[in-house]
Amino acid sequence: MMRACMALLLCVSSAAAGARPFSEVRGAWRPSYAWLAARDGTVLQAQRIDFHGLRLPWVKLDEVSPAFVRALLAIEDQRFHAHHGVDWRALAAALWQNTTGTEKRGASTLSMQLTSLIDAADTARRGRRSVADKWQQIRAAQTLEQTWRKPEILEAYLNLVSYRGELQGLAAASAGLFNKQASGLTADESLLLATLVSTPNLDARALARRACALARAHALPHDCTHVQALAAQRLSAPPRPPIEAHAAPHLARRLLKEAGARITTTLDARLQTRVDAILAEQLRRLDTRNVRDAAAVVLDNRTGAVLAWVGAAGAASKAPAVDGVVAPRQAGSTLKPFLYGLAFEKRYLTPASLLEDSPINLETATGLYIPQNYDRDFKGVVSARTALASSLNVPAVRTLVLTGVEGFRARLFDVGYRGIREDGEYYGYSLALGSAEVSLLEQANAYRTLANGGELSAIRLKDDEPLARAHRVMDAGAAFLVGEVLADPAARALTFGLDSTLALPFWSAVKTGTSKDMRDNWCVGYSTRYTVAVWVGNFEGDAMHEVSGVSGAAPAWSAIMMALHEGVTPRAPAPPTGVVTQAIDFTPAVERPRQEWFMAGTVMRHVALAPPAARSAQIATPANGVVIALDPDIPLQRQQVTVSSRGASAAAHFFLDGTLLGAADADLAWAPVPGYHRLELRDARAVLDSVRFTVRPAR
Repeated sequence: MMRACMALLLCVSSAAAGARPFSEVRGAWRPSYAWLAARDGTVLQAQRIDFHGLRLPWVKLDEVSPAFVRALLAIEDQRFHAHHGVDWRALAAALWQNTTGTEKRGASTLSMQLTSLIDAADTARRGRRSVADKWQQIRAAQTLEQTWRKPEILEAYLNLVSYRGELQGLAAASAGLFNKQASGLTADESLLLATLVSTPNLDARALARRACALARAHALPHDCTHVQALAAQRLSAPPRPPIEAHAAPHLARRLLKEAGARITTTLDARLQTRVDAILAEQLRRLDTRNVRDAAAVVLDNRTGAVLAWVGAAGAASKAPAVDGVVAPRQAGSTLKPFLYGLAFEKRYLTPASLLEDSPINLETATGLYIPQNYDRDFKGVVSARTALASSLNVPAVRTLVLTGVEGFRARLFDVGYRGIREDGEYYGYSLALGSAEVSLLEQANAYRTLANGGELSAIRLKDDEPLARAHRVMDAGAAFLVGEVLADPAARALTFGLDSTLALPFWSAVKTGTSKDMRDNWCVGYSTRYTVAVWVGNFEGDAMHEVSGVSGAAPAWSAIMMALHEGVTPRAPAPPTGVVTQAIDFTPAVERPRQEWFMAGTVMRHVALAPPAARSAQIATPANGVVIALDPDIPLQRQQVTVSSRGASAAAHFFLDGTLLGAADADLAWAPVPGYHRLELRDARAVLDSVRFTVRPAR
C-alpha cells in the first residue's frame, strides 16, 4: 500500500492546482455581484449575478484585521510560518489518534486546504479523502510552497474558503455576519469566523462553545459571554451582506450581465438621486388620483449622455421591476411637434398659417374618425402656432391630411421612434394624436433631436463610449420653428393658461401629452443644454383620475429642469440660416399682431381668411362613409336625415343618386331609403363635392 502511495506521490504532475501562479488565482476570482457606477466613480447599484455562492471583491491581506489572522492561524495552522506545506508533527499525531480511535482530528495545513480550494474538481468531492487523495494534496501543497510566498498563501486562503451557508471569502463573511469590512473585525468576531472555517454548519450555541474552548486552548483574547451573545445575535438568521447601493436598479439590470463587472456610466450620481426624489414627491401629491408609477430620463443635448435614468419611483407600485424608461406606452399629443415640423419643412404651413378647430369627420377603413379636443371644446380659427402650443387635436388632424399619414410615420421613424414600424394605413389619422406606442427614452432622444437643430445621434450610457456621429433627419429651420413655438407661453395660454408649471424663468421648449382614458401622462421638453422626459401613470394600465398634462408629469419635469439649471440661465437658441422674423397681423383679428418666424420663401406680413365667396363649397352632412341604421321602434316617416352644406351659394344644388334633391343654401330633410347612396353638391359648371353613405334597413 505504501509503495502505491509513494508511486502516486512521485507521478503527481507539476501542473497540479498548487502550481498555478498566485496572480492567476486572484485574477480568476469573481464576486457574485456586478457594480454600476456614476461618471465620478460613485457606486449607484450593486446587482447580484451569480447565485452559486455569495462572494464580494477580493480582500488583500493588509486589509484584514490582525485579530482574525491571529485567530485563524492559531485554530487552523499553528506552525504555518515554520513548515513548507506539510506539518509532519500534526500529521503524525492525527494519524496516531485516528488509528487508535482516541480522537478524530485533521492535520491539513492552510497550504494543503488551499490546494483543494483552488482545484475545483477536488473541491467538489466533499466526502472523506482516500490515502491517495491525501498524498496528492501533500504533494500539491509542497509545490505551492515552492512557488508562492507565505502572505500570498494566507491571502488566497482567507478569500477562497467558505464560512457559513453561501458565504465564500472573508469579505462576504465579515459583511454578511457582522455588517462590516474585514479590517474592522474585533477579537471576538474574528474568533467566531475562524471557528466557522472548520465547522460552518454548527448552530449558534454550539459554535460559541467551540469558539470559547479553542480560545482557551490557544490563549486567544476573548470574552466568552460576549462571544455567546454575538453568536446568538448574528448567526440566528440567514447571513446577508448589506448592499446599500440601489440608486439605479433598472439600468443595472439592463447593463450588468457578468459577475464581477464594474461599469462606469454617464449618470450623474447627485442628479440620479434628486430625480428619483422629485418623482416620488410628485407621486405623493397624486396619491388620491390613482397614480402609482413614474419614470424619467435626462439627456445632455451635446453629448447624448444619459445623466439620469429612473425606471420606477413609486413606493406604492404594483410592478416596481418594470422599467418605465423603455416600456412602450401610448404617446398622446407628444408626437405633434414632429407633425408640424414636417409641415413647416414642406412649406405646407408656417407658424402664422390659419387652421380651423371645428368638427371634422374623416373616412377610414373601419368607419368615421371624428377627433375631439382634450376639453371637448372647439376654438374656431387659430394659427398653427396656437394649435401646436395649445395642443389642439382637430388642427393636428387637418395638418396630417396635408402631410399624409405615411409621410408622418416615416418622419417619426427617422427621428428615433423605432417602435413605430407599421405603415401609415395601420395607424391612420389617429397617429396625429399619438395612438402609437413609444418609450420614454425614444421621446427624450427625439426631442433632443429638435434641440440639436434636427440632427439625430445615439445616446451614450457608458462613460467610455465615444460621441456618436450625428446625421440630419429634419430641416434645421423647421426644428427651430417647432422649438420656438413650444417655448411660447402666450401661444399655449389658450389651453394651459399663462401661469402654468410649464413656464420656467428661462428659455425652454416643452410639450405634454395624455393618452386615451388618462392611462399615460407625459411631459417632454428641453433647454439648449438638457432634455428631460417624464412619464406618470400605472404600469398595469388602469386609468388615472382627472390627471391632466399640467398636473401629472409637468410638475416633476419643471422641478427637474430647475434642478439642472441652478445658478445657470440658458439662452434661447440662435436662428439658423434661412429663418427670418417678420411682424404680422391677422384679418379678421383672430389673433393679436405679433413678431413671427418664417422659413425662407414663406414670409407674409398680413394673414387673412379667404372671403366666403372664395371658399370651396362642401357637403357638411351626411359625412362620407357614414352608415345610417333605421330604427324599427320609430315610425319610418319620423326618421329623417339632414342634408346640409358649408359655403354653398344659392346656385348650388344637392343631387342624390343623380336625382335633384333641392337647393344647397339651406338644410334639407330627407326620408332615408335603405341602400347605398351617392350625394353630390353641384353648381351649373361642375360637381363641387360628393359623399357616399349607406342606409341599413330596420331589423
